[in-house]
Parts: sequence; structure tokens; C-alpha cells
Amino acid sequence: MTTYQLNPDLAQTWQNIRKPAEIAETRIIQAILDNTFPINSHLPGERELAEFLGVTRPTLRETLQRLERDGWVEIHHGKPTRVRDYWKEGSLGVLNTLARHPNHLPENFIPDLLTVRLAMAPTYSAMAVENAPEKLILRLEDRLTLDDQPQAFAQFDWHIHHDLSILSGNSVFVMILNGFKELYLHLAPFYFSIAAARQHSLHFYHDLLDAAIKRDPNQARILTDMVMRESIIFWQQIKLA
Repeated sequence: MTTYQLNPDLAQTWQNIRKPAEIAETRIIQAILDNTFPINSHLPGERELAEFLGVTRPTLRETLQRLERDGWVEIHHGKPTRVRDYWKEGSLGVLNTLARHPNHLPENFIPDLLTVRLAMAPTYSAMAVENAPEKLILRLEDRLTLDDQPQAFAQFDWHIHHDLSILSGNSVFVMILNGFKELYLHLAPFYFSIAAARQHSLHFYHDLLDAAIKRDPNQARILTDMVMRESIIFWQQIKLA
């Protein structure tokens, strides 16, 4: 029997090795974003595309299946693979990928994202206060030790909204927010790099705590709606500055 102790650094190196399909996926997405393969165009044939990417044809097929799943391409056997209009036909997987390509985000992207949060947050906040005020109170106490740094605020704000969705008791809210996690954590530090934005959120956490202590879901709903609207206005003011 052979025994060994795995070197942690080596193990990390192994975990970071990307699979050929992942490399090919990244290359195709980049080619779509830079208009090498424009929206509604057709990808080259399988043999040509595999050679272009430097992968085998089985690897290419796996790659295209992954891209189809997220809404980047449309596959019909016997026909060329179409590049979808990912802004209209894509899924949350497209959004998370675009977070790693900020130069390709449209001007109104973050306000649109904040508008989506406005549509959901008042409801799941009110439900959380109604269903589990004690747990929410404990979670909000962590704001007292929050570092005044953009990354720390981004992480804390994400976890607060995620916890609110969980405490709401509605699993659909949780799954929708999970779909935005990577995107949110990538973009939120930019928002929270503004000191006034961090103070704005601190006031929200304090007032939400008050609603939880009073066991007042309506107060939580009104508060969250107001703060989410202010966040959109605040972001637009930052962009104009």
C-alpha cells in the first residue's frame, strides 16, 4: 500500500488547470463579443472551427453544448450553428460571463440590474421580517464590524440580500439571486468605492434592523423600496459626476 502527503501548492495548481472545453468556450465567447462572430451570424463548420480553436472535434461539440445551454448559440443538427442575440435570448449564465468582460456592458446595464433588484427586494425583505425577524436581527448585527472598504461592503451587501431571500421562505428568490452572485460580486465593489454609497447602505441596514426589531414587514417593504430606488438615482449621479 502506497502512502503519500499531497503538496497543497501542487493540489492548487492541478485545480487551476483549465479543461480544453473551457478554453474553447472562452475563446468563442471572446470572438462573439469582439464581433469576429457577430450576433445572428453562423459559426464556421465543425472541422474549421475546431482547427481555429486548437481543439478536437469532440471537445468542440462539448463546448458548443455548454454555449447553447447559456444562450450564446443555437444548434440545429445538419445546419450551421447560429450566434444568438444574447441580450434577448441569453440566460443568467450570459450575465455572469459578461461580468468578466466589463468593456462589453452597455451604458444602462447596472441601472437595469438595480431595477431588477428593486422589483424583488421589497417583497423578500418584508417576508424575511415577517417569517424570521430574530435571525435577521442577528445577521444585521455584523454591520457593526464591517470594514469601510468597497470589497467588504460588496460581500456584506450580497450576503444580506441572499439571507433576506432565504429567510423569506421563497426558494425562487434564492435561486434568482444565486444566478446573479458572480456578476454582483464583480461589479458591486465599483459602486461601493464611493464613500457616500457605503454610508447609504449603512443607513439601510440600520433602518432594516429597526423594522426587524418591531416585527414590521410593511416598514421593511417601504424602506427597501425607497432605498433601492435611491440606489438607482445615486448610481446615475455617480456616472454623471
